[in-house]
Amino acid sequence: MAYFYQFLQITYRKTYNKMRARISAVLITKNAQTLLEKCLDSVAFADEIVIVDSGSSDRTLAIASAYKAKVIHQDWLGFGPQKQLAVQAASHDWVLCLDADEWLSPELINEIKALLDNPQALAYQFPRCNRFMGRFLRHGEGYPDWSLRLFHRGHARWSDDLVHEYVIAETPVHKLRHELMHESGEDIALYLNKQNRYTSLQAEQLFQRGKHVGSAKLILSPLLRFVKFYVFRRGFLDGIPGLVHIVIGCFNSYIKYAKLIELRRLKNK
Repeated sequence: MAYFYQFLQITYRKTYNKMRARISAVLITKNAQTLLEKCLDSVAFADEIVIVDSGSSDRTLAIASAYKAKVIHQDWLGFGPQKQLAVQAASHDWVLCLDADEWLSPELINEIKALLDNPQALAYQFPRCNRFMGRFLRHGEGYPDWSLRLFHRGHARWSDDLVHEYVIAETPVHKLRHELMHESGEDIALYLNKQNRYTSLQAEQLFQRGKHVGSAKLILSPLLRFVKFYVFRRGFLDGIPGLVHIVIGCFNSYIKYAKLIELRRLKNK
C-alpha cells in the first residue's frame, strides 16, 4: 500500500508540473554577495535561475553555482539592455525578474505559485517595500513602489533605458497583493554614491533625447516632489528615515537637471 501511495504522489507531481506554467527567475549581478543568497532562496521554487553577471570579483559566482543557476557573463550594457539579455537567455517564456538586493516575501511566493497554475494575465506587478536606514518605508516615495516583474516574455520586455528601466507590457497588467522586499542601501554614503551615478546617467539620457530645462524646472521640480511625497503621500509617517529618503530624492531631481544644464553648456562651448 505504501508503494501505491508513493506511485500516486509521483504521478501527481509529474502531471502538476506539466500543467503549471514553467518559470525562469532572472537576475543581473556584479559583486552582489551580500544579499544574493536571500534573493535566491526566495526564488527556489522557479524551474530555472538565470544570472547575467558583469564581472563579479567577490563570492557572487560561487553562490550562484551553489544554487545551480545558469550564469552568463556580459560586460555592462546598461540596466535595461542587461536585464533584457537575461530575459532572452531564459529557457521559459514566463520570467520573474529580481535585483540581487531584492527578495520575495513568503506571502508573495505563495501568491505567484498559485497563479502559475492558471495565469489570468500576461503581466503582473506587485508592491515593493524599500528598507532605508534600517526601516521598511510604508509611505511617501518608498511605498508601494509598484514594480512589474512577472511577465510572459512574448508580450512584454524591458525598456532600453540605461537607468530607471521599466517593463513595457503589450497587455493589461494585473496587480498582486503581497510584497517584494528591497534593501535600498547599506548606508547613506553608499546610497548617495549610487544616486550620483544614476543622476549622471539620467542627465545623459535627457541630453540624448534633446531635453531642455531652465531655472524654473530646476527649482520647482524638487519642491513639488517634496510636497507630493512628504505631505500628500504621508512620508512624514516614516519618521527620520522617511524624511531623509525624500530629501535625497528631491536633491536627485535637482542635481539631475543641473547636470543636464552643464552638459548643454559644455556642448555649446
